[in-house]
Amino acid sequence: MDSRELFEILVRENQGLVRAFLLSAVRDAAVADDLLQEAFLIAWKNLDRYDRSLPFGPWVRGIAAKLVLTERRRYARSKVYFVDEEAIRHLERGNDDVHALAGDTLDEKLAALRTCMDGLTDYQRTTIRLHYEDGLQCKDIAPRLGLGLESVKKHLQRGRAALMRCIRGRLREQGVGAGEAHFRGAES
Repeated sequence: MDSRELFEILVRENQGLVRAFLLSAVRDAAVADDLLQEAFLIAWKNLDRYDRSLPFGPWVRGIAAKLVLTERRRYARSKVYFVDEEAIRHLERGNDDVHALAGDTLDEKLAALRTCMDGLTDYQRTTIRLHYEDGLQCKDIAPRLGLGLESVKKHLQRGRAALMRCIRGRLREQGVGAGEAHFRGAES
């Protein structure tokens, strides 16, 4: 298999997860898509530097993270919302956890997520949706749900931990195992 064919396969396998990472770091879908293209272009130009013994997804996501930080500095005063550097590092760690989950495709992982969302309490599910789908901060979710700020934070924390356990279990049931030690931190 030549480099071009290999790269096409790697792009197809990883573009969904890299795009999800970018959308979690940049609230403007058009900017995220531009950064996605640029990240894969840089990856293509530097493919000879990629160590094939390591996973491709985290490598190209690292390129994307550097692009986000560069764009964040360049457009610090614009209306495009970029998360801060600490948040990007946190997102990268979270994406490492998702990448390490069993399941070959993003679709398998998303199907497990959808099923697991149904198993959460109403408050956990609503808090997670308001935070991740609507982009609201905990302080903005609290009045919507009639809860205190600390309660919202707890629902979010417990909901994420329950999702991680559930997704890992569902994917394991499908016949593929995930690295157990990698997720011990996600449960606390």
